Amino acid sequence: MSRHIIVTGASRGIGRAVAQRFIDAGDNVTAWSRSGDAPEGSAISASLDVADSVAVSEAAKSAIEKLGPVSAIVVNAGVTRDGLAMRMSDEQWHEVVRTNLDGAFFCTRSVLPSMVKNRSGSVIFIGSVSPFLGVPGQANYAATKAGVMGLARSLSSEVASRGITVNVIAPGLIDTDMTMELGEGRDALLSRIPLGRIGNVSDIAGCAFFLASDDSRYITGTVIRVDGGLAMGW
Repeated sequence: MSRHIIVTGASRGIGRAVAQRFIDAGDNVTAWSRSGDAPEGSAISASLDVADSVAVSEAAKSAIEKLGPVSAIVVNAGVTRDGLAMRMSDEQWHEVVRTNLDGAFFCTRSVLPSMVKNRSGSVIFIGSVSPFLGVPGQANYAATKAGVMGLARSLSSEVASRGITVNVIAPGLIDTDMTMELGEGRDALLSRIPLGRIGNVSDIAGCAFFLASDDSRYITGTVIRVDGGLAMGW
């Protein structure tokens, strides 16, 4: 039986790979992104700003009416607006917080009633190793990803009795458009990875697929680093 999976930020990079992984498995995927672009085979593709709580609620309601209860949501949508803290504008700070943290909460809240009613579900946040490493110029981004970890742990306690798991995947240096923007910092991070290579989006997609499966039903409230050992020790 096909599951209903929602993936945010599904137009490119990690989100697109995650959506494709579930599509390939025969699941019904609702793909949300600002552009509305999504992998071929998505059951629903919608243009959506996850920072708009009303739009998120309406999109979730529509998707559930069409495809049924949500089996898993992969909360991936995120942006970076890097800059040293002393020179960071209010808008650089607020845009990242609105998308990465407010958006994560709005998307999760929109599907929880469906999961609670069904007494089953998986919430999977895409975090980052940035809060562990202290990457210069990413005070806003690291703060939101640390916030997502706190959000996930609180939620996991709230909904565990309903059979719902909540976990975070913390990618390290993954080959995406976003990490290309790091410039020389990308090479510096690569030199610190014990496995000696940049990760692929498929590495994250595979972990997300596992966390949405019955094989992970006893895993909740945890952060899984998929980073080649970059943040080893945390």
